[in-house]
Amino acid sequence: MPKDQNASLSVSKRDVVFKGKIWDVVSEGFDYNGTTLVREFVAHPGAVAVIALNEQQEILLIKQYRHPVREYLWEIPAGLLDIPGEARIEAAKRELLEETGYIAQAWQELIEFHTTPGGNDETITIFVAQDLRLQGHELELEGEEVDLELRWVPLADALTSVLKSEMRSPSAGYGIMALAHQLGVAANG
Repeated sequence: MPKDQNASLSVSKRDVVFKGKIWDVVSEGFDYNGTTLVREFVAHPGAVAVIALNEQQEILLIKQYRHPVREYLWEIPAGLLDIPGEARIEAAKRELLEETGYIAQAWQELIEFHTTPGGNDETITIFVAQDLRLQGHELELEGEEVDLELRWVPLADALTSVLKSEMRSPSAGYGIMALAHQLGVAANG
């Protein structure tokens, strides 16, 4: 069975090419098989995402505008690991509450993936949240989060949308497929 492997290559040079609000672009020189290679990539703090699953096997999706692709995407709640020392599970709880107003009593780590390993170092951990309760929140959402739309969708319908490329958010796709596999849920139609 294939399994990714860690590699510890010697980095001889690292420069920040662009310093951003959330992420940076860096240039690194590293030794690879006796040759020094240089690669530029996005240095990202990492993120978490949450599949909120209710008793009817519905998941909570959010519709949010994503400017780089100029689309409103159906996604699962997610956010950055941008608070120093914050555990991933705590970040997931924070993001679920901030974006949806829900809290959960049961949490499980589902899956982890690299978003674009040829161009950035972002890793996202997806959690499943259950035993949900709408608590609400008094946060003032900003930017693209101001008009988030929430919708409960049967897991089988969400899986169908992913498999038909109707939902193209990588966190949603990866998480929905992993959860559907774990629960034995098939796509509709």
